[in-house]
Amino acid sequence: MAPGARLLFLLAVWTLAALARHGAGKAGDGGWQRPGPGAPAALAEEHRCAVERRGDLSYSEFVQHYAFSRPVILQGLTDNSRFRALCSRERLLASFGDSVVRLSTANTYSYRKVDLPFQEYVEHLLYPQDPTSLGNADTLYFFGDNNFSEWASLFQHYSPPPFSLLGTTAAYSFGIAGAGSGVPFHWHGPGFSEVIYGRKRWFLYPPEKTPDFHPNKTTLAWLQDMYPTLAPSARPLECTVQAGEQVLYFPDRWWHATLNLDTSVFISTFLS
Repeated sequence: MAPGARLLFLLAVWTLAALARHGAGKAGDGGWQRPGPGAPAALAEEHRCAVERRGDLSYSEFVQHYAFSRPVILQGLTDNSRFRALCSRERLLASFGDSVVRLSTANTYSYRKVDLPFQEYVEHLLYPQDPTSLGNADTLYFFGDNNFSEWASLFQHYSPPPFSLLGTTAAYSFGIAGAGSGVPFHWHGPGFSEVIYGRKRWFLYPPEKTPDFHPNKTTLAWLQDMYPTLAPSARPLECTVQAGEQVLYFPDRWWHATLNLDTSVFISTFLS
């Protein structure tokens, strides 16, 4: 091959590879990471995930070692690639843009509710969290309070973890939230949580170890103000759950707080 032709060939290969990488990036985040103001500097993963990850867990092992005693991250149990494709920004807006959704305040008790069209929420309220905002007034986000009949066409494509607990019924809670949002410490019954797009950082304490927090301050404020003052022995179990085939399980009455490190799409399966 002549030198000039070889140079043109290499340039064409490099251009195609760059375009492929660009397209993969857009598809990889589902269109949820939009240009604009960046997320707060505090949004980083923990230094080391302290929650055990298991990709080969049987149901008997789950019940014996985790179901009633400690959190675990389950890997590779389900294939939700179809559900993930349906949760892209473009497809959710096309399917549910006119649907009215109920937003909750991002404080421990989530007592304030606001209803508005899903498209308005996505286009105007889905931005990085201000670290100075209060969770009881300034931070509204879409999580739970789902109209299951209206969103049934989406939920029917979700495959929950195959593990259940005797005497419980599973209920879904679907959400989309901006970087820096999350719920401060609270507890309830056991459940699973899966990230479809984005990343979600978890902080967990066992039932007997009540965390020190303000119920009307955001998780981001707690991470910036309180977390650095904690002795190593007083720090929670931590882990960041990535988008894909990773599902975090938390047992009954475990304290937990969450922080979305990116604009995130996520679904929880509560067992009650």
